[in-house]
Amino acid sequence: MSEALKELGALLELKKSDAVLGWDVTYGELNVDVAPSQLVAFVEFLKTDQSCQFSSLVDITAVDYPGRAKRFDVVYHFLSMYQNHRIRLRVSIREEEMVPSIIEVHPSANWFEREVFDMFGILFSGHPDLRRILTDYGFRGYPLRKDFPTTGYTEVRYDEAQKRVVYEPVKLVQEYRQFDFMSPWEGAEYILPGDDKAAAK
Repeated sequence: MSEALKELGALLELKKSDAVLGWDVTYGELNVDVAPSQLVAFVEFLKTDQSCQFSSLVDITAVDYPGRAKRFDVVYHFLSMYQNHRIRLRVSIREEEMVPSIIEVHPSANWFEREVFDMFGILFSGHPDLRRILTDYGFRGYPLRKDFPTTGYTEVRYDEAQKRVVYEPVKLVQEYRQFDFMSPWEGAEYILPGDDKAAAK
């Protein structure tokens, strides 16, 4: 299988050299780095070319690398049921850059792109209805960015006295945010079976 994927990677590099920035086969999967400006044309080629036929869009997600100049990788997973192959595309962009929407090629990308926008704040140019899909109206921030606090900014709860849902800023004392990363079992008086063996070494 990996030999077939290597052949496919070489073929894509040969046929679409303007789009393919690099490729590799890792853990039995073909990864292709794609130039953002060529994304839509490349996805259409993958779908229609007889040697590819990646007709199924499985998923779109992103990865946040805050310390990198090109902060985000937008990641696309496709399946070719005809060739029995999977492919992963990566598009690296800066925080302020937009990614072209692939809805014209794969209409199912609509909600995937909205989810990536909602979770990471990545904008997709040409998307017909780019708005949040998982978080609430007026939600602040992007929950899957590495700099988003795990507690969030707002607490939502039902107030029995007011008989309605209320939104309040999260108030946490600084001590709550300190972590010592100790095992919860350290210092416990009860010794679990087998712990005595570790202490004897």
